[in-house]
Amino acid sequence: MATFARPTFSAKAYAAFRPAYPPSLFRTVLNYHQLPASSGTLLDIGCGHGPIARYLRPHFKSVIAIDPSAGMIAQAQQTTIDPDITFRQGSAEDLSFLSDGSVDMAVAGQAAHWFDYSKAWPNLARVVRSGGTVAFWGYKDNVLLGAEQATEIMEHFVYGFGEVAPGVEGMGPYWEQPGRSIVRDLLRSVRPPEADWTDVKRLEHEPGEDGTEETCWLRKKMKLGEVEGYLKTFSCYVAWRDAHPEAKSRAEGGDGDILDIMWDRMVDAVPEWKAMGERWREAEVINDWGTYILMARRR
Repeated sequence: MATFARPTFSAKAYAAFRPAYPPSLFRTVLNYHQLPASSGTLLDIGCGHGPIARYLRPHFKSVIAIDPSAGMIAQAQQTTIDPDITFRQGSAEDLSFLSDGSVDMAVAGQAAHWFDYSKAWPNLARVVRSGGTVAFWGYKDNVLLGAEQATEIMEHFVYGFGEVAPGVEGMGPYWEQPGRSIVRDLLRSVRPPEADWTDVKRLEHEPGEDGTEETCWLRKKMKLGEVEGYLKTFSCYVAWRDAHPEAKSRAEGGDGDILDIMWDRMVDAVPEWKAMGERWREAEVINDWGTYILMARRR
């Protein structure tokens, strides 16, 4: 993904503000895998700063974690001390460094919507051993439960085209496509080839709807200041800032950028937040993300 290679992208902020995956998610994918994994190898594709590799390592003899971004790999290496986890730059489209049938399980968290599957599926079919598994998961579009009007304002600024406020262009054009559209559709367009994969299982959750522990695995109470930090990791925001260098955020001493303006309107829309004045970042709200898990077993 090109955004993560931008000099203005902060891998450290990404690691700090992106939501953590809960134990229930890992239970789901490990229960699906079923096979004894203590002597096996896990491949983590699009590993980012390494949270999946670190969490799953105790279940495998070794972990190979790859990411196209040099900054992400550097962040992962700086925060990982386990010698049985190997980080390297790489992508799902080129697994030539792995031998045939050498992987017991391949996973991808919040990364599978970027894959070129004309190359990724043949690569995975070659390296995942018979009976081994793949598990892809991801999330989209958090809603702020109980703050529907604020959520609508956020959606307008994040996905809007044209002016979303006087003289302010929305962030809609700055999402990288088709990746964003694929994840917003919960990866439904991605289908494991039947010739190579069987026992396909999908679990989905639309934000704001009821769900089970297996489907509704990313719901979290956060302070608004934490939500603000999370939104600053959006690739569309990084690209928007690069396209509008004249718009300085208030944190930088400027008059405000698109997120400052968006938060002004969101806070005004919720009386409880507005009543807190300058302390609005301390208000708490439950965030609910749309989520998917796609799992398949190698024939």
